[in-house]
Amino acid sequence: MELLKRVLTAVVLIPIVLLLVLRAPVPVLAFVAGVVALLAIHELLKLAESYSIRPLYLPTYVFAGLFFLLIAISPGLTPALSTSGFAFIAVCAAAFSPFVFLAIAMRRDELSTAFPAAMAAAFAFVYIALPMAFLVQLREQWEGSFFLLYLLLLVWAGDIFAYFIGKALGTHRMSPRVSPKKTWEGAVASIIASVAVGMLMAHYAVPISRALLHARLIEQRDDGVFQEPQMFAIVLLSIVLNVAAQLGDLVESLIKRGAGAKDSGAILPGHGGMFDRIDALLFAAPVLWAYMAWRVLMQ
Repeated sequence: MELLKRVLTAVVLIPIVLLLVLRAPVPVLAFVAGVVALLAIHELLKLAESYSIRPLYLPTYVFAGLFFLLIAISPGLTPALSTSGFAFIAVCAAAFSPFVFLAIAMRRDELSTAFPAAMAAAFAFVYIALPMAFLVQLREQWEGSFFLLYLLLLVWAGDIFAYFIGKALGTHRMSPRVSPKKTWEGAVASIIASVAVGMLMAHYAVPISRALLHARLIEQRDDGVFQEPQMFAIVLLSIVLNVAAQLGDLVESLIKRGAGAKDSGAILPGHGGMFDRIDALLFAAPVLWAYMAWRVLMQ
């Protein structure tokens, strides 16, 4: 029954996510990314309570919400969503967040709770809000729609193969204290699946981009920039992204296990909470963004 719920939820959500990622206007994509980030931040802060932390719920929501609002209105404030403009905004937000939350926490009656609460709020912003914002900015880069599709398919394929191969053939536990069900066999299968997705996407980059353009899932400005990437570079990138995604999954498991929780929430049937669903992307998205930003700088 649990597997059926997992599959049905995926069948419903995947087309919606792909449509949003490929075709939604920037304000809509930023709004959805912000909502997902806020839901995951709420779940993370609830987990923080198990660590004897009294989180700054409302200030964290407001700070993250204003950050995504700035991204949503940025098409009229160019070059806020250019690679350099976004990097400036993201660095400033991350740098100022600890001081903002510490200043707010000073008003608490119990001063011993101020620093842990500010620390949790700043961590939640950098850990969840920034990676989700990276996904929005990636869409605005040349070939961004294609590489976002590549990232999602790579992460999903790796997750699926790790789950089924690990369950069927896994005998060597990867990290029994953090995630008892994860095995090295599943991890290797995940890497192989991600590399296969990367190789297929690279080899068929041009026809895939043309098909997306014909289906009006990408804009005309993206046409003509797609070229078949170097296979070695894509294989290496796919491995790095997969390892990052698996680390993201393990880190979230570490947080949950330390809090004594099986799932971060129950908003998605068969998948747990929103934090459970995006944990891999939280590590993989910054890696892909850094790679894409490097490509921009090298041009």
